Order: sequence, then structure tokens, then C-alpha cells
Amino acid sequence: MDLINDPSNLLTVFLLYFTSFFTIINPIGSIPVFMTLTYNLTEEEKSRTSKKANLTAFLTLILFAFTGHFLFKFFGISVDSLRIVGGVIFFIMGYDMLQAKIGRVKLKDDEITNYVNNIAITPLAIPLICGPGAITNAIVLMEDTKNIESKLILIIAILLVLILNFILQKNSTLITKIIGDTGINVLMRLMGLIMMVIAVDFFFAGLTPILKGIFNL
Repeated sequence: MDLINDPSNLLTVFLLYFTSFFTIINPIGSIPVFMTLTYNLTEEEKSRTSKKANLTAFLTLILFAFTGHFLFKFFGISVDSLRIVGGVIFFIMGYDMLQAKIGRVKLKDDEITNYVNNIAITPLAIPLICGPGAITNAIVLMEDTKNIESKLILIIAILLVLILNFILQKNSTLITKIIGDTGINVLMRLMGLIMMVIAVDFFFAGLTPILKGIFNL
């Protein structure tokens, strides 16, 4: 991706990074899940839980973004193979979003009481916010960046998406009342379509060099 490493297109690169992480993390679509997991908490407790979850997700994504290359070498994994797998994952996620399917997590009252102190880590931070799709995206995009500017923009894009995610989660009760279930479904379908487009790009970006290597093109 030459565009990513072109200093004259930093705004375009930022929009690419921000859009990809926004659609994968899906802050709007995750609101019902967040509300289900925190329904017995006060607004202040919801805010603290969301803050801890998003901070954990940010640190996890940055860790994988910078160590993914070494993990590839250790396990002998190709970045192009990860692009193909990531494309498949993104396409499935996008298709589910296009159908307005929301993965609801249901917990019993006693389970919420027992795990209320850890809920910010699991399942909110991992895997709700920082799931396989977001981790794959962070690793691949960081691997594609060749200059400090693009790497910095990637970190900023991740940070801004998670800050926005925190704001939406903090005001999840109000947002749900304003836009309703229909509004959430419409936004999910739109983001699902964007996700599927990103998936196709990832898939062929990984497949093309592999095929060239096989056929010596």
C-alpha cells in the first residue's frame, strides 16, 4: 500500500485508519451489548467500567501492533496470509453487521455480581472492543507502514476511535433513547457494507503476492 507511506497523503491515510478501526470496533453496534453487561450499574460505575475497558483495549492493540512482526517471525507466519485471513474475518463480520445482527451477551444476576470488577477486561475490552478483527487490522496496518508519520497516525486513529467509543458507551442510555433500535440497525448495516469493502481489499492484497510467488510472475 504505497498510499500509506506517502507523506503528502497523511489526511487520507488517517481517514483510512480511522474508518477501518471504527467499522471493526463498531461503537454504535456494541452499545446494546454494553448496556446488557452494565444494566445493574450506576452511571458513574458505567463510566469507570468503560474507561478501563477502552484503556485496556488501546494498550492491547498497540502491543500487538508493535510486536506482531516478531510473532510472525517466531511462528513463521506470513503477513500476506494474515491479510487473507483478516479479509475473511472482516467479510463475515461485515455480513453479520449488514444483516443487523448484534451479538448479545447475557449474564445472570449472580454472575454479574461476581465478575463486576473484571467485566471491563473480559468481555468488554477483550473481545468486544479488541477482538480478532481489530488485532489483525492493527498488526497488518502497522506492518504496512514504513515511516514514523504513518505509525504515529495509526496510533492516533486507534486512540480517537476508542475515545469516541468511550463517549458513546458513557452516554449509551441517552443514545438508545434518541435513535432507537431502528437507528442502530441502519448504522450497523452501513458500517457492515464498509467493512465488506475493506475485507475485499485486504483479501486480494494478501492473495496477489502469494499467487505471484507461486507462478513466478
